[in-house]
Amino acid sequence: MLNTEARRQLQKVLPLDMIATKSWLEAQGFSLHFLDNAVRNHTLLPLVAGVYARQEMRLSWKGIVTSLQIMSDLAIHLGGLSALELEGLGHYMSIGNTPRIQLYSDTALPRWLNRIDIPAQFEWHGTRRLWPQAVMQDRKYLRQNTWQASCPPLHYSCPEKAVLELLADVPKKISFEHADQLMQGMSNLSPRKLDALLKACDSIKVKRLFLWLAEKHQHAWFKHLAPDQYELGTGKRLIAKGGRLEPTWQITVPKEM
Repeated sequence: MLNTEARRQLQKVLPLDMIATKSWLEAQGFSLHFLDNAVRNHTLLPLVAGVYARQEMRLSWKGIVTSLQIMSDLAIHLGGLSALELEGLGHYMSIGNTPRIQLYSDTALPRWLNRIDIPAQFEWHGTRRLWPQAVMQDRKYLRQNTWQASCPPLHYSCPEKAVLELLADVPKKISFEHADQLMQGMSNLSPRKLDALLKACDSIKVKRLFLWLAEKHQHAWFKHLAPDQYELGTGKRLIAKGGRLEPTWQITVPKEM
């Protein structure tokens, strides 16, 4: 039998549609004896070794990511294409039936994440060469998705941050054409946020590529940016192999573009 008070505390700490690791539950004050009994009587269901959910949970990638954010001591957020899709800015470009969930953090994701039986694939993007810690920890560059009323919200990149994150994957994982089509729909970005993020961003490639696409589409916010205040490095940058050199931003882009 489980202690009634401990059972209530478990329900409070672990909402129905979220998950938790054994080590995190121990840190919340639950004994190994209690956790073992909870598994034995099916109050807790093991998803993979050392990772649990409550009985009758409705497992979803949003619940898993929110749980990861709650348990992690480091900043981790949904970003890039996944964040744009959540904002309705990238869903029309999705391919295939299995969502590929883009997660951004300084350190690698736990190995158990992609062992959970769920129709989604989690992809990690290291941020050490993209964002300083100040940006990673700044909530003004994140938005919240209330995916379940009884659970904490999911944190994801604002569109200004997400589009810069996405460009880090051009052309290996995101094509120039895809990035160009996405940028075409970015008419409502905040120039204030873009300016701050471009000043903070550590990737020369991302900044040059963004400015090239922004100039190409001539959205109203572009004229409020100040490229001379962004650290853009020196020399040419090879991005598109066999492409042409774009003279203003000194990057190689596809000839057809």
